[in-house]
Amino acid sequence: MNRNYKLVVEYDGTLFSGWQRQKEEKTIQGELESVLGHMLNQKIHIRASGRTDAGVHALGQVANFHAHTQMDPLVLKKGVNSLINPAIVIRECSIAPDDFHAQYQARSKEYNYYILNRPDPCAIGAAFVWQVKKPLDLVRMNQCCEMITGVHDFKSFENTGSPKTSSVREVFLARVNRLENGEPFKNDVILFKISASGFLKNMVRNLMGTLVDVGLGKITPSQFQTILGAGNRALAGNTAPARGLFLKQVNYS
Repeated sequence: MNRNYKLVVEYDGTLFSGWQRQKEEKTIQGELESVLGHMLNQKIHIRASGRTDAGVHALGQVANFHAHTQMDPLVLKKGVNSLINPAIVIRECSIAPDDFHAQYQARSKEYNYYILNRPDPCAIGAAFVWQVKKPLDLVRMNQCCEMITGVHDFKSFENTGSPKTSSVREVFLARVNRLENGEPFKNDVILFKISASGFLKNMVRNLMGTLVDVGLGKITPSQFQTILGAGNRALAGNTAPARGLFLKQVNYS
């Protein structure tokens, strides 16, 4: 029996070269396909909602694969989790319709980016935050978040090498806020939340780098608006480190 399995996968991307399979590198896709192939005794090809870069994490990456098996999804989930690298966990496994495709049927994605905003580094959790030592002005940063909400051309925040033909995307929500009582960091963590119809290569990290420039007073919200409309990557800020970025959720109709 040919079944289409849908997975929701959580992973710590610190020691992986991203999602996509590579011959000489350790990747999330490669690890999953290897374990599933061993369990099911057949070649497995997994499709994800999208690639994540080296060092980027996921709380809710969605993927699917077809296999000739009658294995119960719960049994498959437990088997994979017992065999795979502990930095990868299948959180959900279910049987999907034959035509379900994790990438092509995704309608929106949500990302979280975490910043440790204090002079002192952290001994615990450093692999999951970007430390910015000087205080950030969240009011000015949120003015810019309002500017990117809606339909815009995000070419200024797209790194070269993107396979996308259009750089126009719709952002449904963008917001920066300070996490209160965010143990073990107390009130020192700032969260950037963004939800959109899709994302360009390094788009979230490039937006984050530029928003931090606004928060530090290096550029004004007016200058950010100009950068957004210019369609020129050279005008935007540096790409924020991968370690603070999490793919939180993928939404389907």
